Amino acid sequence: MANVSVYNMEGKEVGTIELSDAVFGIENVNEHLMHLAVVQQLANNRQGTQKAKTRSEVSGGGRKPWRQKGTGHARQGSTRAPQWTGGGMVFAPVPRDYAVKMNKKEKRLAIKSALTSRVQESRLIVLDELALDEIKTAKMQKVLDNLKLDRALVILDANDQNVVLSARNIPDVKTAQTNTLNVYDILKYGTVVVTKAAVAAIEEVYA
Repeated sequence: MANVSVYNMEGKEVGTIELSDAVFGIENVNEHLMHLAVVQQLANNRQGTQKAKTRSEVSGGGRKPWRQKGTGHARQGSTRAPQWTGGGMVFAPVPRDYAVKMNKKEKRLAIKSALTSRVQESRLIVLDELALDEIKTAKMQKVLDNLKLDRALVILDANDQNVVLSARNIPDVKTAQTNTLNVYDILKYGTVVVTKAAVAAIEEVYA
């Protein structure tokens, strides 16, 4: 098991914690599944609601603009053909679903791979607790300064509104709960800050 230092909110080391190898120390970090998990999340966030009209959907154009021969013009069948102003669009985009599928085992392994990579790179910090007595951005910023962090994903075991709202206005800092953990956020933010309670919750779910 990996032994990681535990810090308090003042940035001082107050002990160590053993992380489960089943979650934070798997043998083979699967980069392919991590990539697939990121692609899935970004693709699933797309609305896919873009729409333009084809020549069959625009109004008008029922009558042939001029007779086929003898006018000197090129033959035309409709004023709503794509080459006309106000005509329909060729290969117009239509609403579609961009969803990418991953099975549960792949998702679990991708998250464990991401967490393991953070431990291996010494970019996972464990706090004994993270509690603020009021909603105050300055207090949350002070905790991050004590830990010498300017970019971090803060993982909580519960929805602590004081922490969540205090961190909301800090650039490059995001809070997440253990039940909303995803590979994209773990990889996007430079360092993962997790409380001891959140470590226990993660190990309970993914071990």
